[in-house]
Amino acid sequence: MADALTKEPLETPGSAVAADMADERLIHELGVAGVIKAGLNRARGGDLGTAPVIIGLIAICFVFYLKEPAFLSSKSLVSITQFAAPTGVIALGIVLVLLLGEIDLSVGSVAGFTSALLAVTLVNNDQSLIIAMAAAIGAGLLIGLVYAVLHQVVGVPSFVFSLAGLLAFQGALLYTLGDTGTITLPQDSGLRSFAREKFLSDAQAYGLVAVTVLIYLGSRLWTIKQRKAAELTPPNLVGVIIKAVLLAAGLSYFCYYLGLARGVGYLFTLFVLLVVLMDLALRKTTWGRHVMAVGGNEEAARRSGIKVSWIYVSVFGLTSTFAALGGVLLAGQLTTVSQSSGTTDTNLTAIAAAVIGGTSLFGGRGTAYAALLGMLVLQAISAGLNIINVDSDVRFMVTGGVLLVAVAIDSVSRRLRSSSGRG
Repeated sequence: MADALTKEPLETPGSAVAADMADERLIHELGVAGVIKAGLNRARGGDLGTAPVIIGLIAICFVFYLKEPAFLSSKSLVSITQFAAPTGVIALGIVLVLLLGEIDLSVGSVAGFTSALLAVTLVNNDQSLIIAMAAAIGAGLLIGLVYAVLHQVVGVPSFVFSLAGLLAFQGALLYTLGDTGTITLPQDSGLRSFAREKFLSDAQAYGLVAVTVLIYLGSRLWTIKQRKAAELTPPNLVGVIIKAVLLAAGLSYFCYYLGLARGVGYLFTLFVLLVVLMDLALRKTTWGRHVMAVGGNEEAARRSGIKVSWIYVSVFGLTSTFAALGGVLLAGQLTTVSQSSGTTDTNLTAIAAAVIGGTSLFGGRGTAYAALLGMLVLQAISAGLNIINVDSDVRFMVTGGVLLVAVAIDSVSRRLRSSSGRG
């Protein structure tokens, strides 16, 4: 009897199946029941993913729709997507720095300063849009590199140097604008039309949907091929096809519904493209895995041979670069740059979006899609409260409450992961 209890489980043909079953991190459950079971197991272990923010976004839309059905009109949704994009690009940089367990409090001020640099170069110095944008985005990259030196060489905490940057670049914004105070971008600059007037045609929108679905299918089929070659359990082919069909149907309807108004804007398309590219970089590249490793445990990452300093340089550089790009896009959307650019709630909105979207404040956990989902949540709240004529003070209180809930969920899930041994 004792021998029967201690006997090793019989291996099915191919030793890789036994390897799958020996480590729960490699298990790929088959069938609907298996997928549901795996999802519940992840939830019990604190791995909630993007489920809370998606459920929250649906709940927010449902509540505002009951109050005012026009909230979910195609015109309203076009407005939400357009206004979410510039600050969302800034939030994408915040996601990266939070993955390292660091913070950048100066992204709003950097966005304002670089947008002023763009306006002065374009209007006052009569340079081309390409040169003006290169100057602005290049300045953002340089700021990030300086931050990396302060952190890695001097040893200044990110909270301190970014707080100093918040104040310094507000002053730099005022200095750059000088006595002018406000600069209006020329109508023929191309930036204004890109950020406000350019929308995908139906053919472009549906073509982009087709490309997206094909890329998804190709990546999943490649994963199936790789896992079969390694004699590991591959993802269920039927499940992959079902997901691809649902993705195609969902994106097609989204494009159709927004097309009833103005359609999908170039600005929002750029934002989504940046999110997808950064998601692929984080999940599929060595650099992305190293970012997660450093954010999870810096000392362990260093001991394993990861060039930690290079990871910090690249992340701080990208964070400030995204802040500069967001400032440029915001300038094009608003058509002007003023002394208040980037100094209102841009900074806190970007940080709140990253956290609400599911990026952990403790580092090592999160996705690029957190910037997209978080900004849609915040913009939906803002648009919903505006459409039912609620004052802005309530909007700030509601946003603060949502941020608090997001941090609480992150803290609870972190404790669950720790107690379940998932880290």
